[in-house]
Amino acid sequence: MFDILIKGGLVLDGAANPGQYLSVGVKNNTIQLLRGDVSDIKATQTIDASGKVVSPGFIDVHAHSGLVILSEPEHMPKVHQGVTTELIGIDGNSYAPFYNNLDLKRMIQINSGLDGDPDIDYNWSTVTDYLDLFDKKVAVNIAYVVGNSPLRVGAMGWSANKANSKELDTQKGLLREAMQEGAFGMSTGLDYPPGNYADTDELVAIAKESEKLGGFYHTHVRYRLGDRYLDPFREAIDIGKRSGIPIHLTHMFRRTTNPGGISRIFDLVENARDTGMDITFDCFPYKYGGTRILIIFPDWAHEGGPEQLIKVLSSQDARERLKTEVVPRSLGWDEMWLTYFKKPHNKRYEGKSIALISEMRKQHPVDALCDLLLDEELRVSYFADAVDARTIPDLIAHPLYMVGSDALLIGDFPPPMGYGCFPVILSEIVREEKKLSLPEAIRKMTSYPAQRIGIKDRGLIKDNFKADLVIFDPDEIKANATRQNPRQLSTGVEYVIVNGQVVIEKGNHTGVLPGRALKRTG
Repeated sequence: MFDILIKGGLVLDGAANPGQYLSVGVKNNTIQLLRGDVSDIKATQTIDASGKVVSPGFIDVHAHSGLVILSEPEHMPKVHQGVTTELIGIDGNSYAPFYNNLDLKRMIQINSGLDGDPDIDYNWSTVTDYLDLFDKKVAVNIAYVVGNSPLRVGAMGWSANKANSKELDTQKGLLREAMQEGAFGMSTGLDYPPGNYADTDELVAIAKESEKLGGFYHTHVRYRLGDRYLDPFREAIDIGKRSGIPIHLTHMFRRTTNPGGISRIFDLVENARDTGMDITFDCFPYKYGGTRILIIFPDWAHEGGPEQLIKVLSSQDARERLKTEVVPRSLGWDEMWLTYFKKPHNKRYEGKSIALISEMRKQHPVDALCDLLLDEELRVSYFADAVDARTIPDLIAHPLYMVGSDALLIGDFPPPMGYGCFPVILSEIVREEKKLSLPEAIRKMTSYPAQRIGIKDRGLIKDNFKADLVIFDPDEIKANATRQNPRQLSTGVEYVIVNGQVVIEKGNHTGVLPGRALKRTG
């Protein structure tokens, strides 16, 4: 007897094969494909998927849920899209290991404009401790990469100095320990202090250590490097060549400020692939991107950690210097909108541009940002019109592309990809624009990211694989989130099954929390 029997649907197995009308049985969190007449087969729950697509659960290779999901474990924005597994620890900004609890809290504070700072107990230290917080306590599975920021802080504090041999050995040891406790690889965010203090040689040395254990290198490249266009990706490719580690370029896109097109970035990636490098990339299907507003402040302001940063923001002399160095990370201050204000008196700024906020406060943009950051204890987030929207279909259709939402889930006006990333691709890129076939789109959401991360028993509808499944209506699936009204759940996903348990049933969350902490093995 099966726990669940799904019948009548078009099964897309995640390998880009044409769909088949099969039945799918689920028992003890494993899948069994069933052919022919299933009328005599018994199950605790039978789901009629007629007119629907049955696919593996979607895997998000760039998630910012590492803290938010601990306070909102139902994870409504993501499961309503069909997401069953997320990769966290992204952008070098991960939350384990930290053997000094004060350093953990510093990391959370300085990154709160990206991942939030929910009201939970921050009392873990190891990767094992951290991953235990998710296991059977959240709605989706969690996979983890260790950021180089905790490695660097654990070895040398919040200093911007070049790592010496002893400090480098300490970082390698911390990375080995993290991967032995389940991390799938390492991440960097080379616009984010303190991780971006690491130079190329330091990153090559740590990446070599990760490669020895079968890990991969997930990188937000150093966008301020050289020509700020191709040079950031050249550094990432160089790290891959010198270390031998597989490279994953996260949120790879053509910026509105880039001097050239996306084709030259493609050429770099494809040439690296042609020489034998294992290289892939992700991007979100929106023209808006967002992160902590602190990213626009120079590295010298951050050196020493959040306490020193607060001193800089409070100093009038430092502000005068900042006014000569801080520039919009978009086409202008009117194209950058702020969110994530906790103080009631600042709520009036939610969703408004920095230009408008400066006008409302009668301040220079830098003074307005400094004062708001001090008042909000550094947690302010922003999003901007940053991506050349014309290039998005080409990015998504590229053979080396997989889906990563880069989804902020904080503030009243988060970027809309937090609520609509996967449905936007299925509705607009696949159904309406026909830039990609449905089987290939599903592969980019399922088996391809599972392969990249190293998850061996998910991402395919295949006998004996784990029962992470999505049932959706291909004609109705839709993202409802917009820039002006972003907190709108997607529709068209009828069922979401995580580890053999139904999390979404007939479009509604059941409250079940069956997610597991997935760990690297062997």
